[in-house]
Amino acid sequence: MGERQAPSYLQRYTAKQLAERAGEAAARLEACDLCPRLCGANRLAGELGYCRAGALPRVASHNVHHGEEPPISGTRGSGTIFFSRCTARCLFCQNYPISQNGVGDDVSPHQLAGMMLDLQRAGCHNINLVTPTHYAAQILQAVALAARQGLHLPLLYNTNGYDRVETLRLFDGIVDIYLPDAKYADDQVAARLSGLRGYVEVNRAALTEMRRQVGGGLVLDEDGVAVGGLLIRHLVLPNGLSQTPEVLRWIAETLGTDTWVSLMSQYFPAHRAVGDPELGRRLRVREYREARQALETLGLEEGWCQELT
Repeated sequence: MGERQAPSYLQRYTAKQLAERAGEAAARLEACDLCPRLCGANRLAGELGYCRAGALPRVASHNVHHGEEPPISGTRGSGTIFFSRCTARCLFCQNYPISQNGVGDDVSPHQLAGMMLDLQRAGCHNINLVTPTHYAAQILQAVALAARQGLHLPLLYNTNGYDRVETLRLFDGIVDIYLPDAKYADDQVAARLSGLRGYVEVNRAALTEMRRQVGGGLVLDEDGVAVGGLLIRHLVLPNGLSQTPEVLRWIAETLGTDTWVSLMSQYFPAHRAVGDPELGRRLRVREYREARQALETLGLEEGWCQELT
């Protein structure tokens, strides 16, 4: 636990330097390589890759959100911007109208910057960028614009964890808080349930890079609100499909037992999981008890465990 007074992008970069970083990222949209799929779509010319995202960011909503972990939501809420589309195709996605059907509106970087400033004026503790990877370039443009207009909240990168290290490095010194998923420890299951190729190696490299940038745990201010750091989420799936002991073991042994973990029990059958023989039910008490026991046995003591309801 520690205290930091200002977001890192205000400490380390001038407005000109932020704009240069945004320009570097935007150039990559001509043959998009922002995510690990490396599909090479010319998004500036209207081509769509696997994620179906175009040249403009599509936003489903921006609002004050109180449902995140306690140090993320704090007392005044997290300033959440939900981006449409996704680099994954999870059969059980609870937000599939947004992630897979693309519900939302295309906005300009100027409009996106305005949303950030609106959330700051609403009193939020942070700007929470949900499913940001495929809009990394446009987000950097918006941050550069918003910083010129007084944005001073910590930036939170809330991602499924299927991220290229090269893209994450564009955010080095700009993102203050990383909130990634660690979904699986088995590539075949990751491909079958979420359409993610080579997930394990990609995810582990991404988590390692995030830790390098911001450390292994959350940095909290005097009120217990996060101003920096890393919190890894893991959603426990029924029938052992999330390989929870293996995921947690890698975190403990490679990233360290000081890494903060949020163990999540909120799974329910949604989207294409409804009626599925493996995914078509909620967790059993025994399954979640075993997941919590693995967390404790491995010495991962920092973070949160959702209650199973």
